[in-house]
Amino acid sequence: MVLEVAYSHDYGDALSKSILFFEGQRSGKLPPNQRMNWRKDSALQDGFQIGVDLTGGYYDAGDNIKFNFPMAFSTTMLAWSVLEFGKTMGSEQQHALEAIRWATDYFLKATSIPGFVFAQVGDPYSDHNCWERPEDMDTNRTPYAVSKQFPGSEVSAEIAAALAASSMAFRPSDPVYSAILLKRAAMVFEFSDKYRGSYNDSLGPWTCPFYCDFGGYEDELLWGAAWLFRATKATYYWNYVVKNIHNLENIITKNINGVSYNGGSFAEFGWDSKHAGINVLVSRIMKNSSSSDPFVPNADNFVCSLLPESPTKSVSYSPGGLLFKPGGSNLQHATALSFLLVVYNRYLKQADRVIHCGDVVVNRARLIQVARGQVDYILGSNPLNMSYMVGYGKKSPQRIHHRGSSLPSIDKHPQHMDCKDGSSYFESSNPNQNLLTGAVVGGPDINDSYADSRADFVHSEPTTYVNAPLVGLLAYFKSNSSP
Repeated sequence: MVLEVAYSHDYGDALSKSILFFEGQRSGKLPPNQRMNWRKDSALQDGFQIGVDLTGGYYDAGDNIKFNFPMAFSTTMLAWSVLEFGKTMGSEQQHALEAIRWATDYFLKATSIPGFVFAQVGDPYSDHNCWERPEDMDTNRTPYAVSKQFPGSEVSAEIAAALAASSMAFRPSDPVYSAILLKRAAMVFEFSDKYRGSYNDSLGPWTCPFYCDFGGYEDELLWGAAWLFRATKATYYWNYVVKNIHNLENIITKNINGVSYNGGSFAEFGWDSKHAGINVLVSRIMKNSSSSDPFVPNADNFVCSLLPESPTKSVSYSPGGLLFKPGGSNLQHATALSFLLVVYNRYLKQADRVIHCGDVVVNRARLIQVARGQVDYILGSNPLNMSYMVGYGKKSPQRIHHRGSSLPSIDKHPQHMDCKDGSSYFESSNPNQNLLTGAVVGGPDINDSYADSRADFVHSEPTTYVNAPLVGLLAYFKSNSSP
């Protein structure tokens, strides 16, 4: 039974905090206007051992590795949030653009050598063996790149998508920077398409099992092309999408580390699978209705896969109403899929039509209702009356799986802390030392319970790709109490 309780949420406050979170994830030399001031400079030598400046960017979660594949997806989603809902962000739009630029400045560095795209900085195994502040890192900071000889189409094409989407976000306020991003996006996309292959094959020992590409790289190529078409209106990219979209119709089975995985489908969207995002994005940008197949039907099918009343529903819901899909950090699904519902609602309004899920007729107000239900659940409308955003509401997670948040700040403990010096803080039942304001954790289990334990990282670890789509959702609901 879905909880039917009326709650009132301050979406504006939640929006501010959801963007502030990204300042807590920053790597590199922090700017004078850094607001989350318990964080300090970190990883200032990244790339220097090979003569490349790879400082900056974001740590993906509660560790100190820079994984460029999920970082790029988070950047694409932040940019899409600004493109769709920037006008309703108010003063927070500037902070959102600063969050995007922190990533795009880094991606310009990571793609600065022709024929190479850096995909990761840091050795995840040595990093995950330590519990130390990013400011103290003494683990191996090896940079890993894909190249002509060792391709990585998924990470390259996702970076291209991030640069293209971001170029549009900056176009009104900084046209020079926007043009630089767009030019680089086209170059990186050409590289990703010309030298096709998965970075699992070249960088698997270091990217797996953390961010293996389970769904194939074909969706990222289409995603990158779709964003480049939206940014340039160049026929080449439109033709590329139309010509290659049928590559996604087959479910791809991949063998990764001896385990068999089925690739994505029209119902998938997240850092690994872009399928539903491609269909929704293309449905928003195409001018010729005769080209609607298969984009619009697949986007409709995606909506039908989510709605509780749909005969083709392929997700689960907790008793309290939270959407669940397989895969760790479940709130990534609740935020990313809800974001698509809100964006697709705008397309339905433009086209003045409804969706048919078998015999069930779905109007666009229903999409907003479902998305709002997920956002409200995250903010506290749930059986525990608990917000899953740190620092929002009367009750929120206290012991998140996050090194910097759990350890004393440099201000309080200026002495260096070695690899294992933080273990006692990890094992402690005390609340974290520093508030990672705005961080959204992996969330409760399917029975709506939450342990609030650092060790339970699947549920207690925040990630950039949970927060990024939520930024757009909160901006929408801040100014739209009804569709």
